[in-house]
Amino acid sequence: MLSQTAEYALRAMLCLADCAGQPRTVAEIARMAKVPAGYLAKVMQSLVKAGLVTSQRGLRGGFTLRREPAAVTVLEVVDAVDPLRRIERCPLDRPEHAGRLCALHRRLDEVIVALQASFRETTIGSLLADEDADRRPLCLGKTGL
Repeated sequence: MLSQTAEYALRAMLCLADCAGQPRTVAEIARMAKVPAGYLAKVMQSLVKAGLVTSQRGLRGGFTLRREPAAVTVLEVVDAVDPLRRIERCPLDRPEHAGRLCALHRRLDEVIVALQASFRETTIGSLLADEDADRRPLCLGKTGL
């Protein structure tokens, strides 16, 4: 249900959150997040455009989070790169389904709504706050470069 683009964006955001404000290049983030650098560059530009990260060129440049990790929700990240799409009409275009969703698509839409709610309540900071250090996202931390 979650696209690869959204997964890569979340990994990148977790890397930046774990770097405590230190700018990171696309190459560094790609290595930490195990994401192809060429693809990640496009993802990072979407995150910049959405106002979630800042980008600075130059010798000490790179990407940093624009807000504290606890203030950035998973839904914001997903919406920045590949929003979850609600099912508004039956994709089968059956006349008898006009005006309301069939049972299958109504249930699928309910799952999307629940997923959006869960992502809205989950922050990047909360994902890093796991007590078990070996099970933290990416498991590399600041020394993973």
